[in-house]
Amino acid sequence: MSLKHIGRTVKNKKRVVVAYRVVPGDIDNCIVVNTDTLMAEEHDSLMKLVESHTGQSADELAEAMVRWTLPDGSNMLHTFHRTGKFLKMPQREVEMTPDTYNVINLRELVELIAQQRGVEIEDLAVKDTSGQAKKSPEKKKESPVTEATAPQSNEPLSDEDLARQYRSQADAMYKEAKRLREEAEKLAPTKRKAKKETRAEKEQTATGDS
Repeated sequence: MSLKHIGRTVKNKKRVVVAYRVVPGDIDNCIVVNTDTLMAEEHDSLMKLVESHTGQSADELAEAMVRWTLPDGSNMLHTFHRTGKFLKMPQREVEMTPDTYNVINLRELVELIAQQRGVEIEDLAVKDTSGQAKKSPEKKKESPVTEATAPQSNEPLSDEDLARQYRSQADAMYKEAKRLREEAEKLAPTKRKAKKETRAEKEQTATGDS
C-alpha cells in the first residue's frame, strides 16, 4: 500500500512523518516529526492518522493534524509543537518512502508537484482563510497551525539530540506526576497504616503494666 507523508532522513535514515512539505514563508524547508521521539500512544495515534482517509486526502498532513486528537484528548498539532516534536529541516535532507519499492527526494517531489499544477513552490504552502500563505511566526502564536512553523532546530536529530529529548520528556512527566500526586493528596490524603507493635514491644508493654 502506498502512503503519503512517510519518509526518512537522507543522512541517517531515521523515519519521519512530514507535517509540512513546504514551510510557509520558508519554501526550501519542511517540518517533520521524528517518530523515534514519540511515546507509544503518540506514535500509534500519528500513524493511525497517516493511514486514515483524512490523512491521505490532505495535501499537507498538518491540515489533518489540527483536527486530530491524541489519546489524552489534546490536539495533535498543538501538542506536538508545544512538546518540541516538530523539526524543521531542508527538503533536500528528506526522502519520501511511500512504499518499500520507491524513494524520492522531498525537494524533487515538491518541484514535481509544483510543475504538474503549474504553480510556484510557495503556492504549495498551507493557506490561511484569506488565501494567503501563512508566514513562519517570529513570536509564539495561539493558533496551533502557525505555531507548528517555528520548530526547534534546522538539523536532523542526532543520537545526542534524541537522548536530550527523552530526558526532557522524562523530566516533564516526573513533574506532572508529582503535581498530580500533590493534587490527589489535597483531595483525599493518604491514610497511613498504624505501625504494628513488635513482639518485643508487646512484652515490654506487658512488663511495664505489671
